[in-house]
Amino acid sequence: MTGYHGQPEATAAALRDGWYRTGDLGRRVEHGHLKLTGRVSELIIRGGENIHPAEIEQALLRCSGVSDAVAVGVPHDVLGEVPVAFVVPGPDGVDVRRVLAECRARLADYKVPAEIREIATVPRTASGKIARHELVVPAPAASIGADSTPAPLRARLLPLSRDDQERALRELVLTETAEVCRLAPGTAPGVDSPFADLGMTSVGAVELVDRLGALTGLSLPSTLVFDHPAPADVARYLRRALLEVGPEGRPRPHGGRDRPLDDDPVVIVAMACRYPGDVNSPEDLWELVSHGRDAISEFPEDRGWDLDALYDPDPDKAGTSYTRHGGFLHRAADFDATLFQISPREALAMDPQQRLLLETSWEVWERAGIAPASVRESDTGVFVGVMYGDYSTRLTRPHELEAHLGLGSTGSVASGRISYVYGLQGPAVTVDTACSSSLVALHWAARALRTGECSLALAGGVTVMATPKPFLAFSRQRGLSPDGRCKSFSAAADGTAWGRAWGSSCWSGCPTRAATAIRSWPCCVAPPSTPTARPTG
Repeated sequence: MTGYHGQPEATAAALRDGWYRTGDLGRRVEHGHLKLTGRVSELIIRGGENIHPAEIEQALLRCSGVSDAVAVGVPHDVLGEVPVAFVVPGPDGVDVRRVLAECRARLADYKVPAEIREIATVPRTASGKIARHELVVPAPAASIGADSTPAPLRARLLPLSRDDQERALRELVLTETAEVCRLAPGTAPGVDSPFADLGMTSVGAVELVDRLGALTGLSLPSTLVFDHPAPADVARYLRRALLEVGPEGRPRPHGGRDRPLDDDPVVIVAMACRYPGDVNSPEDLWELVSHGRDAISEFPEDRGWDLDALYDPDPDKAGTSYTRHGGFLHRAADFDATLFQISPREALAMDPQQRLLLETSWEVWERAGIAPASVRESDTGVFVGVMYGDYSTRLTRPHELEAHLGLGSTGSVASGRISYVYGLQGPAVTVDTACSSSLVALHWAARALRTGECSLALAGGVTVMATPKPFLAFSRQRGLSPDGRCKSFSAAADGTAWGRAWGSSCWSGCPTRAATAIRSWPCCVAPPSTPTARPTG
């Protein structure tokens, strides 16, 4: 398409790479034909999952008692949108509960309408298309048959015995669980059954916490369902939080004090990073994300891996990987040792993760406008998440670098090396909690700032796989995506993908920033930390 005659601006607004964007949705069918399924503006996105209204409408039209139907999306505080259905009853009327049960049998859980309403007729245009915009739909209620104000709930519980209180709260939790898990009417979930066995998804866990928070008036932790993995456990938690009152007369959450003594947010003063896709700065990262570039590449050729022997499409063949793609730093070995007064011999024995930590920590000081010499003998803390430590395993025979390998490849030394180089006297902590290592490092950094252990903190995480062993282990488990790309929320999802990267940041408490006039990025109010020792199912 060439565009509008003599109107370049209108052409640029309407065309993309020479194509006119109609706003229609479609899918390829047999013989290469394209079947239109709706409009982009009508797509319902529930918790990151796409729902085509036409699919729900087709399921509704197959239900007994339904002569016509329409589905629309309505806003939801937690999930973004949820589908709501309108049905036109047949001559003999319609049983809404039966229709809902049939929808559950024909549709995926996330596509089942949150509510079904009766209407006299479906609004249509002169050409017969459904006029969805004419349907005015209030947002569905968070719950049914329950008082949404916390005061009456607590008042109703106070006169009851402890057993009756727990029984009432169990019924509340079970009712909300059945709603969130879209259980068929009359199907009561087991009070001691793990949420995972009841079909609870991670999105459903967020919705359940939101519902219970609205009913009780409590500020519930987002990890409630994971920390208390059965309805009975959640009911006991709610009883403690509602009825075991602290000295200030406020509900006291179980397991610790209500809030930190110093609840001021911490500020991000500066950031530095190295990520796949030639990302060497926060600006590069933003450019990669905003343009949707692909950062996945084939196995690196500078690691000494036997690439020909490493790959095999058979997931059961020992010693091989059925993928040869991932997110890699292709210049992870580059390092200016002289800047940090490190000898070439010691630099060679250092895990690339430690090299990247030093390199990007220097960049963080530069971006923050802080001279490295000015923080010497300060109480600045270092909090680093490190998961891998396989660099030294590459050397299986006696080697002249043995004297340096002990320190150069030990994860606990990673944070201490940064403190040593810059002369910092605050806490130096290396964290290994697997995939959450960097998140927990940020959590500890924020806590140290709030409690006064340090006034400035370097925090982040690093991952460089020196050997292909993680690919081998997950190939045997069939846990990897063959093309090295995660496909979250997609029907084509076929496994995870491994990558390596480093991100670091300099954090400060708000009072410190005010006193020193440090330029800052946005604030971080409360980075979370969650245990993973007890599974939910």
